[in-house]
Amino acid sequence: MHVLIVTITYPPEIGGAAHLIFELARSLRDRGHQVTVLTAYPSYNLQVIPERYRHGLWMREESDGLIIRRIRVPTLPRNNKIARGLQHFAFGLWLGALTAFTPRADVALVFSPPLPLPWLVALVGKVKRMPVVANIQDLFPRQAVELGMLTNPALIRLFEAMERHMHRQTTAVTVHSPGNREHVIERGGRPECVHVVYNWVDTERIRPGERDNCFARQHGLDGKFVVSYAGTMGWAQDMQTIVGAAAQLQDQQDMLFVLVGDGVEKERAQQRGLELGLRNLMWLPMQPWETYPQVLAASDVSLINLHPELQTPVVPSKLLSIMAAGRPVVASLPGHSDARQIIAESGCGIYVDAGDDAALAAALLQLRRDCALRHEMGQQGRAYVEAHFSREACTSRMEQILEGAGGGK
Repeated sequence: MHVLIVTITYPPEIGGAAHLIFELARSLRDRGHQVTVLTAYPSYNLQVIPERYRHGLWMREESDGLIIRRIRVPTLPRNNKIARGLQHFAFGLWLGALTAFTPRADVALVFSPPLPLPWLVALVGKVKRMPVVANIQDLFPRQAVELGMLTNPALIRLFEAMERHMHRQTTAVTVHSPGNREHVIERGGRPECVHVVYNWVDTERIRPGERDNCFARQHGLDGKFVVSYAGTMGWAQDMQTIVGAAAQLQDQQDMLFVLVGDGVEKERAQQRGLELGLRNLMWLPMQPWETYPQVLAASDVSLINLHPELQTPVVPSKLLSIMAAGRPVVASLPGHSDARQIIAESGCGIYVDAGDDAALAAALLQLRRDCALRHEMGQQGRAYVEAHFSREACTSRMEQILEGAGGGK
């Protein structure tokens, strides 16, 4: 079977989504499928862009037995909401055009966000008689509306119409949690064509490791109780609550918040930390992908956090990585997040209400004082992720859906 993967993000870009897609592509290749990836020139979360990506408008490369076709998409400021919206349309137009001029595959798998991308690829699929499966990671426009990023009624109606049309035009839709499936069905998805495929984690690459590692030594973490956050620091992540919790725990002399990543909200959170005179915050840029397991291993507790206004049933992919690393999770989550159920069922950590920095601080202090509980939660998280979220199990399920959409070729 020839699988065409269309995505806005792909290595060497750093981030959970980019490497999730890369792992899927390699798993499909290992199962004997031909895989072509259509994506943009890399730019996100890279301190230095490799020389070969600095010139040209399109390119073809081969890596790890995969064919990768790239097109240069105009980049606009990420911290401006209007520019961010235009960027989403640019991704859709440029990659949709690249799809149209790429040889027909047995099935196309397109990732969302941005919403215009799967919508346009689905239209191209109709013209080329090519089945299209959409993998939806974020519920747009619902998430943007909840965060106050999208307020224009006409634009909201436009995106909702685009969303419904895309759900009807695609052969199948995959989502990463039951709550997301319910939303897609409410927005026009056919129940028999909407499938839950959990985001996976490579349990061989991320596994319990020594706390005293290169990352810990490089940043002087010896003797510290390390609370880590590693990932995107955007509008959805509510970094202010982490800073607020750190302010309440200033008297814990050995507790250090190690905050690794980048995003549009990072500077504002850093500024608040400076205004409060906090000395228990360490801000680091996004680390190379191979360093990420060391970040988790060097931690005593790891955080996930979402904005209190975000009512979409999100399951942050970093949750599964933390569980795979055998570290306890403390999560600041809205009530509708499907991640709460995973934490409760697995016993991998503690969740508190999103935006409640006092509750977040109390949960961290509880784990600071109870080493046995931390160890137990870490072990339970690792066992649960091995049973339910392994790369092998989840990518096998995705393969079945793609083969069904492509007629079993």
